[in-house]
Amino acid sequence: MSAAPPVADADAPAGRNRRRNLAKGRQADAAASAEVRRCIGEAGPEGYRRDLLIEFLHRLQDAHGALRARHLVALAQAMRLPMAEIHEVASFYHHFDIVADDAPLPGLTLRVCTGLSCSLAGAGDLLADMQRQLAATGARLLAAPCIGRCEQAPAVLLGQHAVPQATPATLLQVISRPATEASSPAANRSLPRAVAAFDPAALAGHAVTPVPGQDPTRVPHADYATYRATGGYALAAAVASGTLPAARVLQAMNDSGLRGLGGAGFPAGRKWHLVRDQPAPRLLAVNIDEGEPGTFKDRTWLERDPHRFLEGVLIAAQVVGIAAVYVYLRDEYHEARALLAAALADLVAAAPCPLPTIELRRGAGAYICGEESAMIESLEGRRGEPRLRPPYVAQRGLFGAPTLAHNFETLYWVRDIVERGPSWFAGFGRHGRHGLRSFSVSGRVRQPGVKLAPAGITLRELVDEYCGGMADGHSLYAYLPGGAAGGILPARLADLPLDFDTLQPWGSFIGSAGVIVLSQHDRARDAALAMMRFFAAESCGQCTPCRVGTARAATLMAAADWEHALLDDLAQVMADASICGLGQAAPNVLRSVQTHFPGEVAAERR
Repeated sequence: MSAAPPVADADAPAGRNRRRNLAKGRQADAAASAEVRRCIGEAGPEGYRRDLLIEFLHRLQDAHGALRARHLVALAQAMRLPMAEIHEVASFYHHFDIVADDAPLPGLTLRVCTGLSCSLAGAGDLLADMQRQLAATGARLLAAPCIGRCEQAPAVLLGQHAVPQATPATLLQVISRPATEASSPAANRSLPRAVAAFDPAALAGHAVTPVPGQDPTRVPHADYATYRATGGYALAAAVASGTLPAARVLQAMNDSGLRGLGGAGFPAGRKWHLVRDQPAPRLLAVNIDEGEPGTFKDRTWLERDPHRFLEGVLIAAQVVGIAAVYVYLRDEYHEARALLAAALADLVAAAPCPLPTIELRRGAGAYICGEESAMIESLEGRRGEPRLRPPYVAQRGLFGAPTLAHNFETLYWVRDIVERGPSWFAGFGRHGRHGLRSFSVSGRVRQPGVKLAPAGITLRELVDEYCGGMADGHSLYAYLPGGAAGGILPARLADLPLDFDTLQPWGSFIGSAGVIVLSQHDRARDAALAMMRFFAAESCGQCTPCRVGTARAATLMAAADWEHALLDDLAQVMADASICGLGQAAPNVLRSVQTHFPGEVAAERR
């Protein structure tokens, strides 16, 4: 790029000139600009879309192994954005590696999950062992937070390839393969899967995983032809044609009692009504980020039947009047993303009814993006920082439009609820509760996995009837009913109904039903400390109560005896003053230990 000639500056002191119309800062070289264009394509008539920034960063990193400084400069120039804005977005997300132009890159990256479930299964020893064995290989070994494969603990991501029940031997075996097999994104996102019809309703009251005798990363799925052959998309077509009135669908959703299954539990039918009453255009944002530790149900259902989810998307879009759909999928779910992308391509190629625009977006490793407004910020190509409310996303969400924000599993059950009738779904339940829940169970049980059980089932019933009991040599000591945010309950409360609104009196909640079971060999205080450190690492940093409070609480909780007065103050400030649910729910784990396990933290509270 040639420099503009200097011009006289009438405001400058005599004898001095300034150059005007010069771009400031480092300029992109032609080679870097060409490499960026090869990754992101040519710009449209109005330039590159601002909301695709994170997608472009992924493409650059996939192609070059990291985000080189020269490529970020060229990307900023191509998108006509300040370099500072590009850098602040890229540096926010854990999975982007920003490196200097001459920095060497590791030949391979292994992310060893050190989440609670994997730690219980020996992830710490695995990490230490691999550090010794890989010290001279040039491979990079990272301790990663929960990667959504808790039933496969200890789990590892080798490049973009999931390794379940990893051991040093199995990891070394995979690493010894050619590089294209071990770490290439292209090689690992298109591994073949068998095809089979899938009826989730038939699993009501049963364990969904494990599947005996099958590789957990290669389970069969229902492809487009198989799904259509079993009645798939007939319901969406009927709603689109008016054969099935939208009012009847809305009534079925209301009567079923289905509540949002991402954690908040807001009634789904009511949410459809609220967004439908807003002015057009209306959008749908689907959250499959599933970052809550101990939660893997959305991935499990997606890997078996992506089209059932897509039909739920189409029905919701037709009933609510949605112009465009944005699906936000967790970055660690590489194989699931390939499966969903192929399902979308098949759907578009042979659409059973008019389709809204559907875009599949890729997260970048940020737990905070499980919060709906943070997800929307990320979909717009920004840092995933939650928004202040009001206005609520149903009124002003993605791109300023009224937005229906839904969890994957909520939409997954739409077809069965409408097709079978709302009483089918509402007819399940125990202990006065109604409906079905997908429990992600991990930890000290004999058979971890997703369990499709009646709402209101107790932890004791869930372990005994669905998980084959406790693992050998272990007895129930405590459990986390809702991942990191749901608190920790003792074994004496294992007969409480597990459902929305049933656990709050004991300082807990079910959330996304990520159940982690602890035994007499574990300590609740250790689990609480691990979760608080997770919150501190995942805080977006936007608000002081969360940013400072989680870090300070983690430091205090590491002490042998807790400073309860100070921890109480911190918990109160975080709960009352944090912008979003991360800071508001973070105190649950420390309060749980103070209330239910006082003997673990200080003599005076026994």
